[in-house]
Amino acid sequence: MAAVATSTIQGQTGIPAYHQVPETQYELDWADLVTLDLSQFDQPGGKQKLAAQLFEAIQKIGFFYIINFGFTQEQVDRQFAIGKEVFQLPTEEKLKYRADLEHGGYNGYKPLGLREVKPGIFDNTEIYNIPKFIPAFEQPHPEVISANRAEIEAFARHINDGIVGKLLVLFALVLELPEDFFLQRHRYEEKSDCHLRYMKYHHRTAEQNEVLENVWVKGHTDFGSLTLLFRQPVAALQVRTPEGQWKWVKPYPGSITVNLADSLEFLTNGFLKSSIHRVVAPPADQANIDRLGVLYFVRPEDSLELRPIVSSVLERLGYDKTTDGSAVGITAGEWVKARVARGVSKDNKPRSDVAEQEIIRGKAAKYYD
Repeated sequence: MAAVATSTIQGQTGIPAYHQVPETQYELDWADLVTLDLSQFDQPGGKQKLAAQLFEAIQKIGFFYIINFGFTQEQVDRQFAIGKEVFQLPTEEKLKYRADLEHGGYNGYKPLGLREVKPGIFDNTEIYNIPKFIPAFEQPHPEVISANRAEIEAFARHINDGIVGKLLVLFALVLELPEDFFLQRHRYEEKSDCHLRYMKYHHRTAEQNEVLENVWVKGHTDFGSLTLLFRQPVAALQVRTPEGQWKWVKPYPGSITVNLADSLEFLTNGFLKSSIHRVVAPPADQANIDRLGVLYFVRPEDSLELRPIVSSVLERLGYDKTTDGSAVGITAGEWVKARVARGVSKDNKPRSDVAEQEIIRGKAAKYYD
C-alpha cells in the first residue's frame, strides 16, 4: 500500500493516520519549475511580484509549484487518509457510486480498467471525484465521505477561495485585466465541473511495465483551467518541455504542483499553454508502491464559451487572432463532458495507437509519446 498505518486519528470515523512514503533515492532528470510563495499575495506589491514570476513560468512549460497555501501537512495527509479508506472499500460497494462516465458525468467512482492503454493491457487507476458542495451537485457518497463531509467541504472550499482564487487573480494581472476577470468566470455557486479527487494508481509488474515501455498514461492535457496536485512522494509525473523532452516533476515537501489546462489555452488563444504531461512507472525503489493522490481540478462555469478574450497583452504578443486551434462556439461544460465520454468510448483504439482524437464539433485532443 501507499502508506503504513501506525496510529489512529481521533474522531467518529477512526480513520488510520496516513504517513507519506519515503522519496526515491534516485537522482532523476527533474524539471526546473518556478515556485510561487502565496504568503506574499497580501503583502504590498506581492501580487505584482507573483504575477511577474507566473508570467515567467508560463512562458516555459505551464507547470509551477506553490507553497504557503494555508494547509498544514497534517490537514493534507488527512485527505490522503480518507482517500485511502475509500479505495479499500469492497468493489461492489464502490460501484454503487459509479460515475456516469459514458455520458460525460465525472462525479463519483471510476473503476479500474475502463481504458485500454495497449492491446490487452488496461489502465491501472481508480478515481473518486467529489463535486462542488452546491445544491445542483448533491448526490450520495460512501459512508466514509458522508461522515467526514464537513471536513472535506472545508478543505475543498479553502482550495477554491484561498488558493485558486489567488491564482486566478494572478492570471488576470498577467493579462492586464481587472483582478476579478477570471473569478467572475469561475464562481463557486455556478454549475461547473470543479472537483476534489482521490486517485489511486495500482503498481504494475515488471513484465507489464516492459510491454508498456514504462508509460502508464500517455502524454495529454487536462480539460479545465488548472489542476492542483498535492504532494505525492512517489515519483511518476513527467512534463513535456517545449523542446519535446520529458522531465520528471519533483514532489517537494510542503508544495502543490499546479498545471495549466485546456480552457485557459482556448481563452487566451494559446498564450496560456495547456501543459502536456504523462504518468510513468516509478523508479525501482518505489516500483511496488501504489501511488495515492489528492488533486483539485478547476474548471470554468459550464456556460462559458471558450472564445479568445480581449487583452492588451495578447494583442502585443500576437495572440489576438482567432486561429484553427480555437474552440469558438464550444462551452466549457460541453468540452469537459465530451472529453470524459470520449475517454471511455467503446469504439476507442488502445491509447497507445492514438495520436489525436476528435472530441466535439471538429475540435480534437492530442496525445504524446
